Amino acid sequence: MSHKHKALIEKVFAHPIATNLDWKKLSSALEHFGATIDVSNSNKAKVFLKDQEIVLGLPHHGHELADKAEVTKLRHFLESVELTPDTI
Repeated sequence: MSHKHKALIEKVFAHPIATNLDWKKLSSALEHFGATIDVSNSNKAKVFLKDQEIVLGLPHHGHELADKAEVTKLRHFLESVELTPDTI
């Protein structure tokens, strides 16, 4: 496992909530842990992992996932599929 992938997952769970998550690096980390990601034309990403799904709104300008609500939603999703810093 790449240290960079684990560090990104840890950043999702950081307190205070990180608002500078690079989407390309984050999607690469999620795929490393088995996720499948489909990005629509409307800048929405469907992330499939362990028979569960989440839809995230992607950044329109820039490369960072900066919306705290989206990061929180991703955090809860990762907890539900047991992909947390403690489990990897």
